[in-house]
Amino acid sequence: MIKLKRVYEKPAHSDGTRILVERLWPRGLRKEDAHVDQWMKEIAPSTELRKWFGHDPARWEEFEHRYTTELRGHDEELAQLHRLARGATLTLVYAARDEAHNSAVVLARVLRVR
Repeated sequence: MIKLKRVYEKPAHSDGTRILVERLWPRGLRKEDAHVDQWMKEIAPSTELRKWFGHDPARWEEFEHRYTTELRGHDEELAQLHRLARGATLTLVYAARDEAHNSAVVLARVLRVR
């Protein structure tokens, strides 16, 4: 099972393995307070794509397309996440305020389809 959760939300035992999928460390959060099992910044959108998107919902469809294209170059990381989700709970942890328009949403969709 693949779940999504903001890094600022209180962790729960039901989260299973928590993977932070952000290129930058979340603002105002100490690493020991994040309760993540791994930080996979290499699978996050490129700096260029992240800056272009700017969390603008009007750019969401194009962002989804571009990020999905970028993910094609991350077979090893996607396979690792798939292994973690097999028979267990995997929570992709993100920092964005918008729960519907963020890179973790795209990443989870790609993992579920794969």
